[in-house]
Amino acid sequence: MSFNIMQKLTMQCLKADQPLMSTVRNASKKTGGSTRNKKGHARPKHRGWRVQDGHHVSEGTILATQLTTRFHPGLNVGFGRNGTLFAMEHGKVYVTCEAIDPNWDHTWIQRNYAGRQGQPIYKKFFNVVPENQHQRFRLVEEI
Repeated sequence: MSFNIMQKLTMQCLKADQPLMSTVRNASKKTGGSTRNKKGHARPKHRGWRVQDGHHVSEGTILATQLTTRFHPGLNVGFGRNGTLFAMEHGKVYVTCEAIDPNWDHTWIQRNYAGRQGQPIYKKFFNVVPENQHQRFRLVEEI
């Protein structure tokens, strides 16, 4: 087709009131505003004590959640894989502060308790004492 024929065809398709150029609107995303909870700002984990000293608990109750071992399991208390302490029997919760005897040959103990050798080291233990006593107590010291 020659140029004149194409020009006549385009002139017939276009009316006088239409512009020669038309705009095409493509899909686009609107600009995002600011957000308060951005990536990297995780929600708080609310770790710590769940049950206070002297409360009665049932079996499976979570006593404390922790990231590092701040609290240690005592009598009838389990230690979960993520450090959670939980009651293994129904009973009353007792939180005690007991002296421990660490293995000083271990390098981790030497590094974390450097300069405290010969001094007593105390740790918090969670214990659950059942209502019906079982007579499985250890003798700490004799009067």
